[in-house]
Amino acid sequence: MSRHRRCTALAALLVAAAASACAAEPSSTATTDPRAPKPAARGGPEAAAGPAGALSAYAERSKKAHAARVAAAKRWGLRKTPLVAPPAPAEKPKITTRKGFEVDDHEGLPPVFTTVPTTEKVVFLTIDDGAEKDPELLRMMSELDIPYSAFLSDYLVRDDYGYFEKMQDRGVSLHNHTLNHPYLPALSYRKQKEEICGQQKKIKKHFGKRPRLFRPPYGSYNEDTLRAAKSCGVKAVPLWAAEAFPDHMEWREWDRTLHPGDIILTHFRGKEQWKGSMADMVRQVMNVATAKGYAVARLEDYV
Repeated sequence: MSRHRRCTALAALLVAAAASACAAEPSSTATTDPRAPKPAARGGPEAAAGPAGALSAYAERSKKAHAARVAAAKRWGLRKTPLVAPPAPAEKPKITTRKGFEVDDHEGLPPVFTTVPTTEKVVFLTIDDGAEKDPELLRMMSELDIPYSAFLSDYLVRDDYGYFEKMQDRGVSLHNHTLNHPYLPALSYRKQKEEICGQQKKIKKHFGKRPRLFRPPYGSYNEDTLRAAKSCGVKAVPLWAAEAFPDHMEWREWDRTLHPGDIILTHFRGKEQWKGSMADMVRQVMNVATAKGYAVARLEDYV
């Protein structure tokens, strides 16, 4: 058999392996790269067993991964096992400002949006400010393998940077929510720039990377806000389409439901401020999203 035909046959076997794994998980959507079963080491026993052994091992790893998700969902009190997001897009979609959210001279400024343009049934979970530092949240999200993004204000996180370091170590991206959470449109351009650029510097100092995403407190901004954000290295301004609480959801749209690419907002809050815990909030989000056929995807894979 020629080398070309051997490669073609191998490619067909790999496709069959992927199809077999998908068929083994009827309750899930396609698997994202971080959650996919790890391939066997080259030259290991699976390779020695040939293509049939590799296919069998892949299916077995997929089965175990799904069983772990099912067990975690039961352990954390979810009604159903969360759906797994599809692979990240090969090319990120073009993000534009939502109609009605423009400032007078928006050209060249970071886009402001509430939904990511995609046809996939995915939504994005984002958590703001950093007031509550609940270890249970870290355990829950790690065991359920649910991606999320954090938008931090320094005055709330500086008493425990270590908590957010642990969060970052688990793959969570940390973004900018200003130093002190002011109502930005009431401030001068210079003061707004101090709030935004100052937080960029804090996040770079404590977590090693300047964020590309910024969310203004209360979702309030003006042209000076966006000009200041751009000068600080911000590329996009994600707001939200829905907001999650431990006992209910609030909706921006008239139809009061989720749509492909919607961004969900919630906050770092505990029982003192909420009728429930951070874990209760996650259960609320996941029960709603899963019931409606949505997986939670990683925002940074799309923006």
